[in-house]
Amino acid sequence: MCGRYVSPEEASIEREFNLVRSEWRFPANFNVAPSQAVPIIRAVNGSPQSVLSRWGLVPFFAKGNPGKYATFNARVETLASSASYRGPWKNGQRCIVPALGFYEWHVNPDGSKQPFFIHVEDQSVFGFAGLWERSRADETTVVESCTIITMPANALMAQIHNTKARMPAILARDKRTQWLSGSAEAAAAALAAYPSERMVGYAVSTRVNSPRNNDEKLLDPLPANVD
Repeated sequence: MCGRYVSPEEASIEREFNLVRSEWRFPANFNVAPSQAVPIIRAVNGSPQSVLSRWGLVPFFAKGNPGKYATFNARVETLASSASYRGPWKNGQRCIVPALGFYEWHVNPDGSKQPFFIHVEDQSVFGFAGLWERSRADETTVVESCTIITMPANALMAQIHNTKARMPAILARDKRTQWLSGSAEAAAAALAAYPSERMVGYAVSTRVNSPRNNDEKLLDPLPANVD
């Protein structure tokens, strides 16, 4: 799964994804949590479009109670079958969620949870594969929302996320256009567990447990134990 991540500021996203004339303005967010507005990139008439979207996909049937049905992760195994995702999947409402890294929690033998920060080594700014939806909270309010796709963990993530062994779907740089603009078959082929050897994960402070903490020090590795 992916319940917290680090989002770049707008200039880094524009450079990495070759965006022009973006109207968004926002700083880096070092502790993005569900329900917050996050930057996403989607294809509109074959061209990339940058927008801010609510993290937590609100399905079309959630009128009047969007929070009850919002899901911040979508399992790759159910994209074509889940009532929440099959519409966006069928309609090609795919997006990229830019990131610098993400957090996951390892469960220790005593039941305590240790947060880890994970990033990829071959992309300074990378993208999660996601879906987006446009739905109505009521008769006058339209909600644009998104979700991050998850899949079975690679070897590294299985060690870190040791209870559920899941990980977000991270796109290889050369698969981004295929994901956004390709057929459903081509998009599905773009989804693969990112190679463990291209990823790094290390323990960080439990300060990340609270979304109220949002600063670059959250990325600092815990000091090694010294005997």
